[in-house]
Amino acid sequence: MRRTEVKERLRKLIERRQPGEVLPSERALSMEIGVSRPTLRAAIDELARDGLLVREHGRGTFTAPRKISQDLLPATGGDQFAPPAEGEWTSRVVDFATTPAGARLGKRLEVSPGRPLVAVTRVRVVDEAPMAIERILVPRDLVPDITRADFESGSFYELLRTRYEVVPATAVQITEPTVTDADESGLLGVPQHSPALLFERTTRDPSGRVIEYTRSIYRGDRYRITSHLKFDHTSG
Repeated sequence: MRRTEVKERLRKLIERRQPGEVLPSERALSMEIGVSRPTLRAAIDELARDGLLVREHGRGTFTAPRKISQDLLPATGGDQFAPPAEGEWTSRVVDFATTPAGARLGKRLEVSPGRPLVAVTRVRVVDEAPMAIERILVPRDLVPDITRADFESGSFYELLRTRYEVVPATAVQITEPTVTDADESGLLGVPQHSPALLFERTTRDPSGRVIEYTRSIYRGDRYRITSHLKFDHTSG
């Protein structure tokens, strides 16, 4: 039996199981499928690289945990809006400070280099698993009494609206693939150089003033985005 056929048999086996469920041993699977263990092991390795299986030394092979999905839905004017992602999200702040913007971030937030920024790094946790690292930068004068605890629960945008009367209205967000470095891997609990998604978002209020810049690293093995598209006669 060719490896491609073995992979297809394993895919069907994965589809019948729940996320995070352990697979039978390699010996049992090789007997069930009727294939040599080296061929089976090679197929499992490929499915693990594809993100469908997780191998844990000393414990076995598991179907991948469920992915957390974030929908981007069409809104007026061709823009998109993002409802809350799936799951129960909490945050753990790992760094909270006030720092001058400097030249690079000052340009990004359209403020002077000496303007103080609130700089927060937090780990976003969903269903008790670390999912993302967020680095949030906000002009300090927009949130003068904000505290570390304010970033650990609830919605940050809701806090901006209700406490500070700062209304997030539009944003430009760039997404690209990346891999985790040593520090990011430690915070997310994944091997170094694991696949990840990098998000950079610049948010403005209704007047066009920049109110936030955020750089986020999301786990590539657990997070996915679904876009809902509309087409007209100009679509390619």
